[in-house]
Amino acid sequence: MTADTAWHKSACILCENNCGIQIQTDGRRFAKIRGDKEHVATAGYTCNKALRLDHYQNGGARLTTPLRREADGTLTPIDWDTAIAEIAARLKNVRHTHGGKSIFFYGGGGQGNHLGGAYSGALMRALGARYRSNPLAQEKTGEGFVDAHLTGGHTAGDFEHAEVSVFIGKNPWQSHGVPRARTVLKDIAKDPDRTMIVIDPVRTETADLADVHLQVRPGTDAWCLAGLLGALVQEDVVDHAFLAARTTGADTVLEQLKHVDVADCARTCGLDEDLLRTTARTIGTASSVATYEDLGVQQGPNSTLISYLNKLIWLLTGNFAKPGAMQPHSWVAPLARYSTRPRRTPVTGARMPGGLVPCNVIAEEILADHPDRFRAMVIESSNPAHSLADSAAFAKALDKLDLVVVIDIALTETGRQADYVLPAASQFEKWEATFFTFEFPRNPFHLRAPVLDPLPGTLPEPEIYARLIHALNTVSGSKLTLLRTAARMGRRPYKLAFAALAAVDKSTLAMAPYLLHQTLGPTLPDGADSAAVLWALAQRIAKEYPAGMRRAGHKSADALFDAMLSGRSGITFTEDDYDDAWCYVPHPGRRIPLPIPELLGLLADLDTTPAVHTTAEYPIVLVAGQRRAFTANTIFRDNTWRKRDTNGTLHISPQDAEQLGLSDGALAQITTARGTAQAVVEIDDRLQSGHAALPNGFGLDLPTADGTTERIGVALNTLTDLTWRDPIAGTPWHKHVPARIEPLPI
Repeated sequence: MTADTAWHKSACILCENNCGIQIQTDGRRFAKIRGDKEHVATAGYTCNKALRLDHYQNGGARLTTPLRREADGTLTPIDWDTAIAEIAARLKNVRHTHGGKSIFFYGGGGQGNHLGGAYSGALMRALGARYRSNPLAQEKTGEGFVDAHLTGGHTAGDFEHAEVSVFIGKNPWQSHGVPRARTVLKDIAKDPDRTMIVIDPVRTETADLADVHLQVRPGTDAWCLAGLLGALVQEDVVDHAFLAARTTGADTVLEQLKHVDVADCARTCGLDEDLLRTTARTIGTASSVATYEDLGVQQGPNSTLISYLNKLIWLLTGNFAKPGAMQPHSWVAPLARYSTRPRRTPVTGARMPGGLVPCNVIAEEILADHPDRFRAMVIESSNPAHSLADSAAFAKALDKLDLVVVIDIALTETGRQADYVLPAASQFEKWEATFFTFEFPRNPFHLRAPVLDPLPGTLPEPEIYARLIHALNTVSGSKLTLLRTAARMGRRPYKLAFAALAAVDKSTLAMAPYLLHQTLGPTLPDGADSAAVLWALAQRIAKEYPAGMRRAGHKSADALFDAMLSGRSGITFTEDDYDDAWCYVPHPGRRIPLPIPELLGLLADLDTTPAVHTTAEYPIVLVAGQRRAFTANTIFRDNTWRKRDTNGTLHISPQDAEQLGLSDGALAQITTARGTAQAVVEIDDRLQSGHAALPNGFGLDLPTADGTTERIGVALNTLTDLTWRDPIAGTPWHKHVPARIEPLPI
């Protein structure tokens, strides 16, 4: 087959930055991949992982037909019509017997595919489902809880221009998160007028570049941040003018921080007090400061408190809504609900920050003997049987459900436990986008056109949801006929018809994604029916951010929608002024209320809060999911993509290796309160004594030529415990697992 010499524009799907790429194909294979220099956000930058994306597209065993679980437990192929009809009938039965609120949705997209999730909401509303979750609920919801109370929404740092950049439990060299991360880090490191501060128990690659590395003891980041805040206030390097003009309740917070014992905080986290105070002065006297907290602290002890303390650092020093500082931003579609009074789950009563069920309570919400427990799950583009804490408990939960439906491109660990598995088109075989629109003042969005036709037998998620909704018979044919007729007449008649229907029938808005897909979708060019929901989102943007939209060059919502459809390297959908930043703050007077009483209480309790969670039985803190050069999320279902660390070694410190009698290449057993695993040892002087790490992305059960499966590396959640979680957000302690490590004979 002759190779296609054309370059097809798309984006990487491995992290939130979604760097623009170009792909040359050879049949269905990706022959060459390079950065897209015309991309609106990343301008040709990629990391090494994006160049290996053929291993996502072609490396694993794809599903090409729906599967149904039979009475003997086997999964057998069925046709699409049968699958849709049976699933719809069983969903109706669950709804009739237990109510729509017993049907639970999980997923809705990963790091590269959010359009399907936009349509899943219509199916939820058709069923009367009320609860959903996704991987954000084991990562970012504690931070979101704090954001809701403070600025009212998500904030991001301007690291390209910050005088001081602070990374807390974050290694952007490997995990990115910052656009053009390695370029930005190197620029900071070589500029003598700028300072990089890293707070991390590990001497990471980012720490190698830093001016200051606060190498705290594992799990003591809260004491480190409390000490920094205490020093800022006690040495009076806070921005009093900013606090007086732009915040409320500052005196309450300042008074409590005056009494923080900085010396004791330093001792707890294993740092020199003078270093802590010098670092605080560097932050307090800088012209601009940006910070980034990530999973190193968000999946460990005191994570929501840490989010609060982090944000107090930049708020007390006036680092909001100015160049080089922390910024709010517009959204194409918000990823979560920012509420100071989150809903509660039906069984355990756990808080749901962001409107999401905490991942660590999902199994309990299913397994409990309770009339309101979840009875069915629809799981899209996610693999919770592998990714959620305590895999054994989650497997029991799946087994107890009346119905499990999985939508994915491959037969995952979750799919193997499902009643039905529906094969989706890959992220390069359909129109796709993400809503990681986090930039300020110019906020980009990239709708990606397909690089390849869908693999025969697969469907895009919006089409799957549309077929299920049709089978439920919840939308009248007359409504569809009216909107289809209006769509053929043009966008303006369509908008008027849609508005008129919404005025007389409230269900129109509830089912809007489905209606758009079925009526406006067929009129869009190049088979872009999945992008129809963006028309409604463009209307929202025009209403919420009219000046920003026009500054970005879009005269109307329809002009913006057309730009989305045609912008192969992405577009800027809003452009703000710095004065606009305060319009994003929803509180009275556009002032930021600093006290969060519950979290100030946790800060006051640090004196009596345990800083050590290891025991004589489990004396080592295990990081279950370290980011490395050749680790990525588990959409790579092909172990051959890795050029190094192909088995996922256990990193341990030289001191621990000597004490345990372990050497490079030795085999070790890792034991926690929940399970055991084995791994090959690699001695790593970046780790402190008492600290060990296993990489993310391993432990998948991949099919072999003889029809069995093979697991390479450790499935981390055979070791984690769902009861170890944050008291507010319920986020897991994946990065702080007490463990025992022992040598094994080779």
